Amino acid sequence: MRVLIVGGSPEPSSAVLVANLAAQCNAVVAVDRGLDVLLEVGIACDLFCGDADSVSERGAELVHACEAGKQGLVCAVERYDPHKDYTDLALALRAIDERWPDAQLVCTCLTGGNPDHALAVYGRLAACRESLIELREDGFRSYVLHGPFMLHVEDAWGKRFSFVPLSPEAVVSEFGMRWELNCAPVELLSDLGISNVIESNNALFTCHEGVVVAWVFD
Repeated sequence: MRVLIVGGSPEPSSAVLVANLAAQCNAVVAVDRGLDVLLEVGIACDLFCGDADSVSERGAELVHACEAGKQGLVCAVERYDPHKDYTDLALALRAIDERWPDAQLVCTCLTGGNPDHALAVYGRLAACRESLIELREDGFRSYVLHGPFMLHVEDAWGKRFSFVPLSPEAVVSEFGMRWELNCAPVELLSDLGISNVIESNNALFTCHEGVVVAWVFD
């Protein structure tokens, strides 16, 4: 079971990427303004999560129609009070865990435009219990890894690879890259893993302990 989360970042991913990701997933969840991204692409969502304070007029009408029991492009709604203590993403992750507890999460439109939101997104994903969470945007793919987990980085020869620990200490290994590590301890938010180069079509990145976010840049 794969669930696509479409967020409402001010610089959303391209329609082509969103459509391709949706086609690879079993369910689609719109997080507030992410509903407008799906409407632009012409994709229905299985669940809308948010306070609807930033969606378009058309999106708001669809949310209201779903709440009124009408069938349409929005299948289910979790509406939140705008004066809440948690972000829409945090509440959406909780809703997904309740509906699809063993789902593999794929995310998009979560990190573009607001650096504070981007950092908080990775922090929220680091708090999830899944071993692997994939986040795709135009120009890069990233993975939040909860150790122990081995990531196979296939067919990415010559691409830039970076990682940053999201836990107080992580232990990682890198093989098939210009600079390799073998069970190296790395501190929280260390820049040790920035701007490596993949030099194998079967490179490996292993998070032995802790939580790490890794990026492959196109």
